[in-house]
Amino acid sequence: FFCSGTVEVLAYPSLRPLDTLVAHTAGCYCIAIDPMGRYFAVGSADSLVSLWEISEMLCVRTFTKLEWPVRTISFNYTGDYIASASEDLFIDISNVHTGRTVHQIPCRAAMNSVEWNPRYNLLAYAGDDKNKYQADEGVFRIFGFESP
Repeated sequence: FFCSGTVEVLAYPSLRPLDTLVAHTAGCYCIAIDPMGRYFAVGSADSLVSLWEISEMLCVRTFTKLEWPVRTISFNYTGDYIASASEDLFIDISNVHTGRTVHQIPCRAAMNSVEWNPRYNLLAYAGDDKNKYQADEGVFRIFGFESP
């Protein structure tokens, strides 16, 4: 059994293959590009998020807080923070430059989607939440508003 864990780099607009990056030891599930164009990040089934410098196509850091396959990742509007989520019962928010976790948002279920607002440090997220009857709840939440 072989999981490639590769990222295919293609030319635009021809989509001609340029390079293949061996990014992870298991399949890659999600990718995000920092809004400043410095980095891209890859989330994988190996529970890691790798951070790649675009100019050199080199992995400069990995984020290791999650223990389950990474389902979703997103950079904030300045590219200084990255949110990542999985079946772990939290969303990890880490500093891109240091690799350190700055906050964890507790969750009641596995998360399927995280997305930062393009202008503010507000993070929308949604997952596999169930109601008291174990039916899908279909709720999304927003993190980052100040308490009154």
